[in-house]
Amino acid sequence: MNPNLLELVRMSNELGDPASDFAMLGEGNTSARADAATFWVKGSGAQLWQAKPESFVRVRSAAVLKALEGPPLDDAALKGLLESATVEGQRPPSIETFLHALCLELDGVHFVGHTHPTAAVGLLCSRRSRELFAGCLFPDQVVVLGPALAYVPYADPGLPLALATRQVLRDYLDRHQRRPKAILMENHGVIAMGGTSQETLNITRMLVKTCRVLAWSIAAGGPRFLKPEQVERLDQRPDEAVRRKGLHLT
Repeated sequence: MNPNLLELVRMSNELGDPASDFAMLGEGNTSARADAATFWVKGSGAQLWQAKPESFVRVRSAAVLKALEGPPLDDAALKGLLESATVEGQRPPSIETFLHALCLELDGVHFVGHTHPTAAVGLLCSRRSRELFAGCLFPDQVVVLGPALAYVPYADPGLPLALATRQVLRDYLDRHQRRPKAILMENHGVIAMGGTSQETLNITRMLVKTCRVLAWSIAAGGPRFLKPEQVERLDQRPDEAVRRKGLHLT
């Protein structure tokens, strides 16, 4: 069995653990690179906390990504496209398969975790969410999540969300000359991207902690963001680069 599929199952079970409150019921979806041309993605309706190898579907990357370049598709056409892109699996692929294909094309990304943590969604539903996530609050946030998070304004789940995310990723790459570690999706949820399943888990956990710290800072009078030069220093410190390796961070 593909070792990435086994790691994907483990990661999905941890992300879906009810005690973590990252996802409940059928919320969230995950994916992992299978080979150069295909990837595994959670099947529609499967629950992360009880996911098994058969909960995932293997699809062709090129066939999915092609939809991002073509004309708008209605629901029936999208369903047909996902079915035709499926290589193996017992379920239809998640509607967020387009989003996962996009993320897995980024440099160094082999695992993707999309979850709906209460701590994050609560803030992302705030009228002030865009300004609240505009800065960094504490050192470990910078070390694990990087100097900035990517933020996607609300878009309908599925292909519209993937298209909106693609533009945000392009802007982020132009501005920071590297990919983001995490993506925030307005009124929706979060995405963590890593080279390994453990990195993806660590990014998710630190992102949720960041949201909790942010909520407490709001309750205590409002966030005090680190200065840009402080963020840059934390991001570039040699000792923090060593610590990233110990935390399975690329």
